[in-house]
Formats: sequence, structure tokens, C-alpha cells
Amino acid sequence: MSFRRFSTQTLVAAALLLAGCRDKEVVSYRAPRDSAPPPERPKMAGAKPELPDGHPPIGGAAANAPAGGAMGGMAAAGLPTDAVSKNNALVWTAPANWQERAPGSIRKGSYTVPGEGGAVGDLSITAFPGDTGGLHANVNRWRGQVGLAPLSDTDVEKSITSFEANGLKIILVEMVGPSGNPPTRLLGAIVPYERETWFFKLTGPDTLVASQREAFRTFLSTVKAR
Repeated sequence: MSFRRFSTQTLVAAALLLAGCRDKEVVSYRAPRDSAPPPERPKMAGAKPELPDGHPPIGGAAANAPAGGAMGGMAAAGLPTDAVSKNNALVWTAPANWQERAPGSIRKGSYTVPGEGGAVGDLSITAFPGDTGGLHANVNRWRGQVGLAPLSDTDVEKSITSFEANGLKIILVEMVGPSGNPPTRLLGAIVPYERETWFFKLTGPDTLVASQREAFRTFLSTVKAR
């Protein structure tokens, strides 16, 4: 009986030991799997990259800006760009070979008129309130600029001509004086308009300005109210 009891106890212990070993083999650890990245949305051809809020547009220009900028659009409309840029009451079209310059604070328009041998003339356009002293005073002021003595009112009247263009009266005067080397010639036009007086003046070497006489008159015939 004692041997049988011992054998039975031995078998039970062995069975428990074997069961414990099997339990350890069954236990396992599963690590969490990485989630798959979301699929990338296809990019449309020519699409611009997304930018942070407040970032200026790439390229430095607004998306809706017209080609050529604001002035480009005005030029396309056929308006003289010099007059448009200054918002002048009068507008004009200059000859193609006259070179436009920045008008500055007083001038409404400014051009360099090229001539032979590197000679250049200067075309200025100005406007002032009122009659600025009247016709006679303005003609004599120009005479003084080229080194000439003033004329009497009667002689001033004899020295001018006038014509009308686009509803405007244009008063013409021409003079040549000893100032400068060579002497300086001046072609001038006085145009009263509303409550202002406009002055168109071409000055430069005698021969150059004389050669521009017809071009100057043609230029004046393009002057008109906006």
C-alpha cells in the first residue's frame, strides 16, 4: 500500500509540473501594429504648394493682377500714359521719337527731343491757375529766358499766331535768342483751359528746334480735354 501511495503521489506531482511548463509555453505578447499612413491625395498639375496663413503669394504678384500691371492696362486702352499717370485735365500724344522723362513736381509732362550729333531739346508741359499775368507777360518771360529784351504789347500781338484744335485755343510763339552756344530757339504754346493756363515749351539748339517746328504743331493738335 505504501508503494502504491508513493507512486500515486509521484504521478500527481509530475502531472502538475508538466501542466505548469505547458502554461508558460502558451503565454505570448503581441505588440500593437503601426497604423498605415493615409493615402496621399494626388496633386493636380500646376497646383501651387499650400502656404502658411499670411504668407505672401509666390512670385510677388497678385493672382488677379492684369498683365503688364495697371499702367499696362491703360496703355492697352490707347490712352497717353504720361497724361494718365498724372491724372491731367488735358491729354496728348507725343511723337514716337520724343523720349518721355519723369515730369517732376511742377511739370505735367517732360520729353527729351533728340537731334543730330547728340544734340537734344527739352519739351516741358506745365499748368498754373489763372492767366499767370496774361499773354504779354508770359511771352516776355520766355523772351528773357533766351536772352531777348521784352516787347511792347503791340509787338507781342504781332509775334504770335493761333489755331484751334479739339475745342481748345492754342497760341503759338517762336523766338531765337543769343543765350547758349549755339543760340537757343524756343517754340512755345499757351493754352487757356477752364481756370488754368497750360504752357507747352520746346527749347534747345537753334537748328534742332527749328527742325521740330512741324512736329511741334502736330503734337499740339493732339492736345484735348480728358
